[in-house]
Amino acid sequence: MYELTKKRRVSDAVANVFPEAVLKNIWDIITLMSKNKALVSSPVAVVFADDFTDDEFYAMLLQGDAAAGQEFPIAFTGEKPFLGHGYILIIKDRPKTVTMEFSAVNEMGDEPETEEAEAQAPDQDDK
Repeated sequence: MYELTKKRRVSDAVANVFPEAVLKNIWDIITLMSKNKALVSSPVAVVFADDFTDDEFYAMLLQGDAAAGQEFPIAFTGEKPFLGHGYILIIKDRPKTVTMEFSAVNEMGDEPETEEAEAQAPDQDDK
């Protein structure tokens, strides 16, 4: 599972949101966990904490009921506009590739400011 010889693919949507250095760090974690036989299910999910410092932030790898969540720091010194959106990445082990893409849950809304404004706006049906 998650053999190191498989091609790795990142969806365009993920590549447009996350800097290449962050994606490399996530792949490095997947590689390390694969080498240590710590990946026991496919797919796995990566969720991000909103807390960060100037030089790192935190993520958690989830494997469903197969294993406890594994928190890990990601070293990154740049701007972090990708945090605070509740993004969930799904990493799937396929026959010839390992893919990274957004969870379908992310399609439920990703504009908190707009959603909050709409929720507070007077209902047009009340007139």
